[in-house]
Amino acid sequence: MIKEKLLLIGNGMAGVRTIEEILERAPRQYEITIIGEEAYPNYNRIMLSNVLQQKMTVDEIITNPLQWYEDHGITLIRHDPAIKLDTQAKQVLTASGQYIRYDKCIIATGSRAFILPVEGAQLAGVLGFRTLDDTLQMIEQAQRYKRAAVIGGGLLGLEAARGLLDQGMDVTVVHLEKWLMETQLNEPAGNLLKRDLEKQGIRFLMEKKTTRILGTNRAEGLEFSDGSVLEADLVIMAVGIRPVTGLAKDAGLHVERGIVVDDFMATSAADVYAVGECAQHNKMIYGLVAPLYEQGKVLADLLTRRPTDGYKGSTVSTSLKVSGCDLFSAGIIHEGDDVKGIEAYNGLNNSYKKLFIRDRRLIGIVLYGDTTEENRYYKMLRNETDITALNPVSLLASAGDEASQSVAQWDDADTVCGCNGVTKGTIVNAIHTQQLTSVADVVRCTKAGNSCGKCKPMIGELLSHVLGDNVTLAPTGICGCTDLTRDDIVLQIREKGLKSTKDVFRELGFRNAEGCSKCRPAINFYLNVTFPKEHQDEKESRFVNERMHGNIQKNGSFSVIPRMRGGRTTPQQLLKIAQVAEKYKVPLVKVTGSQRIGLYGVHKEDLPDIWNELDMTSASAYAKAVRSVKTCVGANFCRFGTQDSMGLGMKLEERYEYIDTPHKFKMGVSACPRSCVESGVKDFGVIGVENGFQIYIGGNGGTEVKEAQWLTTVETEQEVIDLCGAMLQYYRKTGNYAERTAPWLERLGFEHVKSVLLDPEQSQALLAELEAAVAGKRQDPWTEIRSNEQERELYTVRRG
Repeated sequence: MIKEKLLLIGNGMAGVRTIEEILERAPRQYEITIIGEEAYPNYNRIMLSNVLQQKMTVDEIITNPLQWYEDHGITLIRHDPAIKLDTQAKQVLTASGQYIRYDKCIIATGSRAFILPVEGAQLAGVLGFRTLDDTLQMIEQAQRYKRAAVIGGGLLGLEAARGLLDQGMDVTVVHLEKWLMETQLNEPAGNLLKRDLEKQGIRFLMEKKTTRILGTNRAEGLEFSDGSVLEADLVIMAVGIRPVTGLAKDAGLHVERGIVVDDFMATSAADVYAVGECAQHNKMIYGLVAPLYEQGKVLADLLTRRPTDGYKGSTVSTSLKVSGCDLFSAGIIHEGDDVKGIEAYNGLNNSYKKLFIRDRRLIGIVLYGDTTEENRYYKMLRNETDITALNPVSLLASAGDEASQSVAQWDDADTVCGCNGVTKGTIVNAIHTQQLTSVADVVRCTKAGNSCGKCKPMIGELLSHVLGDNVTLAPTGICGCTDLTRDDIVLQIREKGLKSTKDVFRELGFRNAEGCSKCRPAINFYLNVTFPKEHQDEKESRFVNERMHGNIQKNGSFSVIPRMRGGRTTPQQLLKIAQVAEKYKVPLVKVTGSQRIGLYGVHKEDLPDIWNELDMTSASAYAKAVRSVKTCVGANFCRFGTQDSMGLGMKLEERYEYIDTPHKFKMGVSACPRSCVESGVKDFGVIGVENGFQIYIGGNGGTEVKEAQWLTTVETEQEVIDLCGAMLQYYRKTGNYAERTAPWLERLGFEHVKSVLLDPEQSQALLAELEAAVAGKRQDPWTEIRSNEQERELYTVRRG
């Protein structure tokens, strides 16, 4: 059978989703060609802000890798946009001169970031925020320049601002309107959002109209209609999008704001269809993915000759987490002659809700801060529920158990994944009929969770509800790039003599040849432990905190915490800290919970100079490594003290500092059972008693406090130090990367670990292994940077 030729113009989310739907219905009906303007395979545009904010890598947002196109026999033409559509000859010309014939053609050219037509818009340093290339340019420029201005206070603008803040830039958002996200939020909610984002470090200029971008060759600032000026060397335009319709217009298709389509997504030309942000249906253009995917399903039904009632438009709802702030919006959110609103504000948890009502029915919703009742309200809106019986107080009051109920108790028609319009019933049916056992299976088969990912916990709940103990959980400490467990990987690293992360990814068949942000640090750690002498530590595989030798703070700045063993310092050290804090205008100087003095709010470009001038080693407060040892003043000063806790703490710290571990490793040494340093919740805790030292292991503080378990009592400091070393090495050898000692101890069993550590032969062997592994590596990471100008340049933001 001769297959029809199906051509998709546009390799974005809406178009490729339509192809996926077609392949599910009739995998062999068409010979498919896709023309893409960008160099990348299909990726999740929603996740670009996560790439900018360093939460995800480029590889992690690729939705359909090149192998997917090959597996489905799809011809993909990348980085070669369509420039001419001939509907009579049924062919398309690309920029490189290729002619592609078609029997059916889908236009899914999407939209572009709107660049304000003001003087200076063409200058270097002026970017949109719409594509992966835009995002990568922003990341690159953030390493070279300091001051960013984001024009536009909508969703994209705020996500760009947060990402640039995380990149270490000073960020100001310029917005024309009176409040933020005015399309999705009303004024009170928009102002709450602004206040929360200001606390994160973003500055705002509201009701400002940009009239000119200043600069000769590169952007240097903005000039506003009131004559005021803002200095900036990077300008991001996030003032909206415009449908890409030029190709359709030149071909003679009916185009208004978008390419006009009917209920079956057909354009005015025969056998030519349009979906996505470039399509205009019933005077509406949609920018959220759920309506676009609904369009794709209708078109897929049509093109595979399945019955369909057509596309009838969408009720748009938005459930988002904007820079850590939860909000939900749906329907009509502005009052009028026939639309009235009722609202409530809870100052205790900074939450706000407003409901918009017309003719005894809910037609609009705005929730900010607490969005737990979005499903309850959205169901009332979707079902056009008559609310006559509900007075304003009962309508606004929390529904209690109803609002907080598990997703398992929802109706089948309730939407779990708002991005993709996937209901609870669809997911449950897929779990049963397709024998799905993991969240990844559900994402692959239903597309729920495939966009913003916010609904994945609910998918997990549904899996647990339907399957009980048969749910497949991902192996601890390793990611979706491989099905291998930690033990499988370490065994093959040893057996095959693999000496680099790239060797591991290649030889062990990782799905992603470059790994991802989750597995790269883990593999680097496993290599460090397995081949401590042969493997060269890969700095690029470490997390940003470890690369920068400081914890990144909420506003994108860093902390500098010098090492003070046992909390002891000198007048000379204090003077240096004071001088540095004054010179670099450090916003906060604080005594930390581990008895160190921390400098907070440090700019990224100042880090190397500050360390040079302090001439002190780092306390590694950022690392998955042995942290500083917390101590009390001990028997030398305290009337209750039985042992020299400070002296022992300093010995432990000197012996084991800078040693990498699966997760942070904290120690505490108390001089008496009063345990002023909380030794009972430390990974390795020591409590001095009259006859020696009690040893506790596996205690963790944090969100889930785990009490340490008593291991043994020893008589001498040397026994404490040796036991600590043996535990460190056994934890390094058997722990999953990013696994704290409490779950490690639970997984291996306390009695087993105890038998190993208290066996003199095994304990000495572990100590010898540790000594061999860390020989020559016990130096402050900044020593290497201070002595190497090229390396130091990697950590320096060069000013433009």
